[in-house]
Amino acid sequence: MIEIPESIVIARQLNETVKGKKIVGVQAAHTPHSFAWYEGEPAAYAGIMEGKVIGQATGIGSMIEIELDDKAEKEEKYSFVVGDGANLRYFAPGAKLPERYQTGIALEDGSSLICTVAMYGAMFLIQPKTYKNFYYLVAKEKPFPGTEEFDYEYLSSLREELSGNISVKEFLATHQRIPGLGNGVLQDILLKSGLHPKHKIGTLQETDWMHMYEAVVSVLNEMTLLGGRNTEKTLFGEAGGYQTMLSKKTVGKPCAYCGNIIQKANYLGGTVYFCPECQR
Repeated sequence: MIEIPESIVIARQLNETVKGKKIVGVQAAHTPHSFAWYEGEPAAYAGIMEGKVIGQATGIGSMIEIELDDKAEKEEKYSFVVGDGANLRYFAPGAKLPERYQTGIALEDGSSLICTVAMYGAMFLIQPKTYKNFYYLVAKEKPFPGTEEFDYEYLSSLREELSGNISVKEFLATHQRIPGLGNGVLQDILLKSGLHPKHKIGTLQETDWMHMYEAVVSVLNEMTLLGGRNTEKTLFGEAGGYQTMLSKKTVGKPCAYCGNIIQKANYLGGTVYFCPECQR
């Protein structure tokens, strides 16, 4: 799933690979999928996108926004947004494309961008100034870890008026408090913080909050610098370079910090991984 590291890494790869190239063909809803979501009618995507040029790509939380440039366009410009759950891949000129995919974008040099959906995913063609989707707007408006605006005081403000009975997982990874910080990146953040996913925020000391803040910033920064997590894929279909300490790849193996066996449990609609010694 796309989370903060993947959206930033893939956006950077798009800017390095396809920015400035003209779109010559678009197929939206190529292969029907019950949980592939579009904004408006996908049949209209080709008429709007063809002839435009791939502009700046930006990672915004769990989404990747690709601006579509058209110097002759007098009306508001469009953006193509790939949301959480959709997989975006680059295919070089002459490469064989998959038979089944949800959206295909053919470029002037013979290369293609292909979006596929496994469980669910969104591929929105929007006009940003008038688009009112909550998840898109909050991702555009809120600061992200690693930016100057996301300081310790900002993280502290997110806990104001919250019940002390909610867990640290619920605090960090739900209700879009930090867009793009989901259940995936959460695991290593909590391990570095020394906090169990079910730990109630009402019992945290100020030093715990500081450790949490430092872990959020440092872990996400490392994941991004190393090209995303090894549990996810880049624009080129390669696994990211960050080796997750807590994930489906490490459950049942020794903890990197203490050597105890990594465990997993179902919690708040997803799987959590934890070290029973480091995260009591």
